[in-house]
Amino acid sequence: MEHNPLEHFQLYKIFDLHLFGFDVSINKAVLMMWLVCVTVIVLFLSAGNRVRLVPSKLQSLAEISLGFLKNMVVENMGEEGRKFIPFVATLFFFILFSNLLGLIPGFYTVTSQLIVTAAFAVIVYLMSLIVGFIYHGFGFLKILVPAGTPGWLLPLMVPIEIVSQLARPVSLAVRLFANMTAGHTVLGVLLGMAISLGFLIGWLPFTFSIMINGLEVGIAFIQAYIFTILTTVYLGDAIKMHH
Repeated sequence: MEHNPLEHFQLYKIFDLHLFGFDVSINKAVLMMWLVCVTVIVLFLSAGNRVRLVPSKLQSLAEISLGFLKNMVVENMGEEGRKFIPFVATLFFFILFSNLLGLIPGFYTVTSQLIVTAAFAVIVYLMSLIVGFIYHGFGFLKILVPAGTPGWLLPLMVPIEIVSQLARPVSLAVRLFANMTAGHTVLGVLLGMAISLGFLIGWLPFTFSIMINGLEVGIAFIQAYIFTILTTVYLGDAIKMHH
């Protein structure tokens, strides 16, 4: 049987459901998002259920993770950014666990769907615009004018800055989607080769697949970190008007 490395990314309806004319059917991506949410909630409830003076391993891990995210927010957004820590932490852990759970055979990688990463990116970018207008009013539009730009260059620079701004959510979405899709496609190809070549030769691509799977764990953390730190940078730009 021919192995299709892209089969993992295909979505099929599990429960057919329509509400108000919209197709809201349940598929494996939806189930995985629910599982990710439940996993994160259960882990943090377990970590905070019995707070000890000498913390448990789970409590220590939770405190270190949240401390790391808090420092990231304050560094890029200033003290004003503390109010965004719950949002940033939720975003980071959802993406991280979506990446990690997707590495388990039989599970689905939610972040390999462009519509999911694009939704996150658009939410982040719209939030940065809203924050910018809340803090600076229409003066926030000055972000389209680089400091020191002479007046006669404005007709050229403003369109360039608009394109640069619109490229932010696109790059944010595509980076996460492309990295997770590429890694899983390579794993699918290697496992397909291992199955088709048989035991005598198939062990070689299988060994490589194990090595790449270990690399994918690191990439899962890195991509969650990159998405989150860019989120704090964009929100920080909106607060501080750095451009």
